[in-house]
Amino acid sequence: MATAYLVQAFTQKGSKLVADPVKPCKTEASAIATAERLGPSRAGVVAFSQEVDIETDTYDDPRVLLKIGNLPPGLFE
Repeated sequence: MATAYLVQAFTQKGSKLVADPVKPCKTEASAIATAERLGPSRAGVVAFSQEVDIETDTYDDPRVLLKIGNLPPGLFE
């Protein structure tokens, strides 16, 4: 198993939140720092980690590290 650290940002387009490309990070700290850096310029940002089994191509449920701003309803609930 390996841990993936990811940051998903959202831009406001009218009344919709549009997802930016996911940004992979090397560590939990860098994912949080990236989310904090993007926060002021985006409608919402979430940093999360996910356990990945590369051999079986399976993914555990994501673990939220940091949420900033407005996110789509039900994201990671």
